[in-house]
Amino acid sequence: MNAWLDSLPLWAALLPLGGYLLLIAAAHARRRPTVVSGTWDGILLAAAVAGLAVAGPLALVRPAVGSSLWGWLIVALVFSLVVAVCILAARPRLVIYNVSAEQLRPLVAEVVAALDADARWAGTTVALPARQLQLHLDGGGATRCSSVIAGGERAAHEAWTEFSRRLRQALGRLRVRPSPWAWAFAGTAVVVLACAAWTAFF
Repeated sequence: MNAWLDSLPLWAALLPLGGYLLLIAAAHARRRPTVVSGTWDGILLAAAVAGLAVAGPLALVRPAVGSSLWGWLIVALVFSLVVAVCILAARPRLVIYNVSAEQLRPLVAEVVAALDADARWAGTTVALPARQLQLHLDGGGATRCSSVIAGGERAAHEAWTEFSRRLRQALGRLRVRPSPWAWAFAGTAVVVLACAAWTAFF
């Protein structure tokens, strides 16, 4: 068992990353935008780099905890705690794959106007005074990945939940063309997974 765990980083550093790249490729290949909450986006990204973290920075603490199963559990717990703190400290947000900021803003404006008639825009930020909510649009440029982030000192949970639900419904009616980035992500995923398989079996 210990020998299997010791050899795990050789392929585990690449396998989750390859799977994550396949998911991103699938999101960019769809004709509808894919909406993911900031929490799940962070969890998926953490899972993707977990193998790299174990084989890299966390490998420095392995001599201190030993190579037993308990040692690996401690390393996994430390990594999970770091990820949890980062997710909890982050502002609420929605990540939308395969949609540009130009396509997203009219939908956000439509939802915002329905929630608060007194909403006011300032650049890419909109304030909803009646809902005690402030939103910021962040465009991903050429990657066609955008996000909506709850701003202000305190984001109203109910208002954010309602906004998220309505924006998801509006995005579900939007049709987009598959992104060229889907092929790039898929090709990279195939290379990464092939390297993982080579490392595991040869």
